[in-house]
Amino acid sequence: MFFIYNTLLIIFAVIFSPAAVVAFLIKPKFRAGFWEKIGFYDKNRAQKKSIWIHAVSVGEINATESLIKQIKNKFPEYNLVVTTVTATGQEVANKKLGNTADVISYFPYDFSFSAKSAIKAFDPALVIIAETEIWPGFINQVHKKNIPVMLVNGRISPGSYKGYRKLRFFFEKVLKNFSLILMQTETDRQRIIEIGAPCEITEVMGNLKFDITGLLNENAVNELKNSMGNRDNRVLTAGSTHQGEDEIILNVYSRLKNDFSDLKLLLAPRHPERNENVLNLIKAGGYKYGLRSQQHGFDRADVILLDTMGELGQLYSISYLAFIGGSFSGTGGHNPLEPAIYGVPVISGPAVFNFKDIYGFMTSSEAAKIVEDEESLYIQLKNYLLDKEKYDRAGRACIEIFEKNRGALNFAIEKIKELT
Repeated sequence: MFFIYNTLLIIFAVIFSPAAVVAFLIKPKFRAGFWEKIGFYDKNRAQKKSIWIHAVSVGEINATESLIKQIKNKFPEYNLVVTTVTATGQEVANKKLGNTADVISYFPYDFSFSAKSAIKAFDPALVIIAETEIWPGFINQVHKKNIPVMLVNGRISPGSYKGYRKLRFFFEKVLKNFSLILMQTETDRQRIIEIGAPCEITEVMGNLKFDITGLLNENAVNELKNSMGNRDNRVLTAGSTHQGEDEIILNVYSRLKNDFSDLKLLLAPRHPERNENVLNLIKAGGYKYGLRSQQHGFDRADVILLDTMGELGQLYSISYLAFIGGSFSGTGGHNPLEPAIYGVPVISGPAVFNFKDIYGFMTSSEAAKIVEDEESLYIQLKNYLLDKEKYDRAGRACIEIFEKNRGALNFAIEKIKELT
């Protein structure tokens, strides 16, 4: 079956190669890491086995950052390899883990020859895959080498579950090659078992996102506030916005600014290639604006565009309120815990299925609010700005969520010890 899979993969690659060439020429991000992905990796210079963690992009890097740092601390006898698929994932990995990982590179394409080359270069004693990156060809090659492979922080959205179920006959053969599968919730565990994962290797670990480490202390937060020119202002941070959401946020901000003169806006598009378009929207609105890349601050600007990578998590610490993007665009939302860890109440649009369980915790405790449209977003934000008691209650609920749900990190470390 894996021979057939690899053959079909090569055939599809040949058929779509003209389109791929055009995409490579037009969009530089598509060709990022091409030579590594195809199989041209540098040999492991340290001449020792590695623990290889794969985190596909920015979200997975953020989720596994604390785990990766703990692995470096707990297993110094191994090289630490981190791979991503996307260029933005590479950028954030280098920024956050450049002093932790021994190697940061790209994950191979799922051809057998690419996977074999990567395995030979990195020489893993253990492969750890974050969330639900199921690459059949790669996992088959790892299994053939008798290298244990584990899935951590696994989750399966309702949409993905339906797709996997249709191909259960294939994926059950892939999932049997895992040594251990650790899912976030019991619902996720049941879904992956129904897709074909063996019950005996599938467990619930909780969510690594609740084990956030490296938080800024009070002095660091005050230094960040000063660097942003943010003294007595209240900052609304719109994080990880997608196309169509920036207009909504800017419209709502304009209305709120009329009643709350101290309100500032930090706007952070999810994808860096959209920065120029978002900047044009800000200019068209006539706002006093600044760019984070130019070290502009709120002392001279009402709106700052976060046009740098890897800073959003820390900048939530100086925020008063947070809107999480991807929730009006239909993308499924992004991680609401990054602002919540600092006691910042969260507001999102209706499409949050990527983080359904987390939003379930947060909305039930009033740490987060889900709104349906632009008008209800305006009303909710205005209520928080007017009602200090309601705002403080939401902030306390944010902190309590972490106190109740920590533990996934230590659980994963103990399981890694069993496999190394």
